Amino acid sequence: MRTLILGIGNTLLSDEGIGVHVVEHLRGLHGAEPDLTFLDGGTLSFTLAGDIQAHEALIVVDAARWGLAPGTVRCLEGEEMDRHLLGGKMSVHEVGLSDLMDIARLSDHLPAHRALVGIEPEYLDWGDAPTAPVAAAIPRAAAAVMALVQRWRGAPGG
Repeated sequence: MRTLILGIGNTLLSDEGIGVHVVEHLRGLHGAEPDLTFLDGGTLSFTLAGDIQAHEALIVVDAARWGLAPGTVRCLEGEEMDRHLLGGKMSVHEVGLSDLMDIARLSDHLPAHRALVGIEPEYLDWGDAPTAPVAAAIPRAAAAVMALVQRWRGAPGG
């Protein structure tokens, strides 16, 4: 099963770029694994729909506001992710991410295995690095991503 690990965010806006930082961290550790694709999705674009369609599994890593302590990592999987995107409690990129999922659903390419690994931001303004609590969450978010990958690899069809 080919898995797309998509980090989204703007690295010029402090914690807003955390998804990209997590994906770069993971690429350094697992970049040679042939079934994993690590992609910096920036601030999202409809052109990412093709990348999603080319994979059987999708993990999106992003800053997500849930009202929790900065640096909290939370994982939403499958239908829980879908409900989150439809329920108004969305990631910082709520419109673009929900639109991408709608494109995948409408084109019958919605990955059966899909998840959002969100990191609660502290500061979303100009800054070239994440705040301390959010930067400290990078290894925890990376571990959550790899736990999903390992579990999905063992699933039927994985």
